[in-house]
This record gives sequence, C-alpha cells and structure tokens, in this order.
Amino acid sequence: MKRILVVDDEESIRELYRADLAEEGYEVDLAADGLQALRRLEVFRPDLVTLDVKMPGIDGIETLRRIRERNPTIPVVLVTAFGEFKQDFNTWASDAYIVKSHDTTELKQTVQRLLGTG
Repeated sequence: MKRILVVDDEESIRELYRADLAEEGYEVDLAADGLQALRRLEVFRPDLVTLDVKMPGIDGIETLRRIRERNPTIPVVLVTAFGEFKQDFNTWASDAYIVKSHDTTELKQTVQRLLGTG
C-alpha cells in the first residue's frame, strides 16, 4: 500500500484529503506544519507528500527545500489556495502544483499519475 503524507495547517483540508485518499486505497498520515512534516517524513516514510504552501512557521516552500535535501526522489505535490505561487521559481522543485479545492478530483488524479497507481 502506497503511503501519503498530507501537510496542511487547515484541519478540515487535512481530514478531507485523508478521507478521500484513504478511500482510494492509500495509507495516509497528517502533519499540521512544516516541522511536523519533517519529523513524520523520517518515521512514516511516505511515497508522496502533499504540501500546503502557506503555513505558519516553516512555509511549504522551505519545507519542500528541506524534503528535497533529505530525499530528492520523493514526489511532492504543492497544494495552495493562491495560484500566484505557480510563478515562484522556488515552487518548480515540486513534482506537481494544484490549487486547493474541496473537489479532490485533480489531487487524486495527480497522486495516481505520480505514484503510477491509476
């Protein structure tokens, strides 16, 4: 079973993504911020990370940089409510970029594509 780490400071989004991705057959773990994500990365060892860009403390861009330092091959999907970050050069290190929505169709399709589970 493929493992996904969902990182978002909004609990409702974390729980929505957990439910929808678990329904697709993935094992899902959650982190509320960048520091938690980096700790969970070592313990949970996900096959893919979904990562919110705007979070308190360490934002998603810095968390992405640190994930790439530790594990450059793990797919990372940046998820944000702010479309303008797509133009930010620092987001280009991610494997995919999607705009946050309560409709998780694009997220699920992206995860399937990156993990080869579709």
